[in-house]
Amino acid sequence: MLGKCIDNVRSSVPLVHNITNYVTVNDVANILLACGGSPIMSDEPADVEDITSICGGLNINIGTLNKSSIEGMHKAGRKAQELGHVLLLDPVGAGASALRTDTAVSLMEELRFTAIRGNISEIKTLAMGSGTTKGVDADVADAVTDETLGSAVAFVKELAQKTGSVIAVTGAIDLVADADRCFVIRNGRPEMGRITGTGCQLSGMMTAFLVANPDAGLEAAAAAVCAMGLAGEIAWSRMQEGDGNSTYRNRIIDAIYNMDAKTLDNGAKYEVIQ
Repeated sequence: MLGKCIDNVRSSVPLVHNITNYVTVNDVANILLACGGSPIMSDEPADVEDITSICGGLNINIGTLNKSSIEGMHKAGRKAQELGHVLLLDPVGAGASALRTDTAVSLMEELRFTAIRGNISEIKTLAMGSGTTKGVDADVADAVTDETLGSAVAFVKELAQKTGSVIAVTGAIDLVADADRCFVIRNGRPEMGRITGTGCQLSGMMTAFLVANPDAGLEAAAAAVCAMGLAGEIAWSRMQEGDGNSTYRNRIIDAIYNMDAKTLDNGAKYEVIQ
């Protein structure tokens, strides 16, 4: 079922505007190319409206903020919303500082996002308007586990209903929900946490999946999460003696590049909770 989503990306080659953090901008561009999309990067306020106008989706990542980029996020977001484009928010480190939290909350107040993707601490921060995170990693006490799964699913479905957005919480167990259904996804490897930017890459790729599958937003977001996790599994199985996290990063991108609908459908590990 989810495999069709990646086929649609490859056939439509969606152009995605990314206002993303400079730590991972190159990897975001490469993962978009690997999945069949086309990336463009711009955060200059004088440039973003023209750029986002020619794209199908806008990926906003708050990982490395400055006053200029914040202005660019709002200007691009307003233009994308005016044009009916896909809008995705990645609230990196929301809760770690007042600036990050205030920026993410302000963007949510002004814009209706198609999807919001983050770890559980970041997403809880957005829901409450404040919170704490440990850097950009989910607080252990807030981790989604089998023991906390029921309450976590209820939380993300409630937030999806409140915001009108697909909510994607990524971690050891991934949750992707709208107001009615939640995909509980168990793809991935713990070693993915040793690479900077797998979450940023996922947000860029998820934007492309949403653009290419306009009538199946929940499934598109879930397919992107499954694809990224599965790529981590495939990449890890191909690691050789002497390989490290740099090689692992490249192998993940290669796994996405070579992934097709059959591979995704056969390898996706999920259940759907109503």
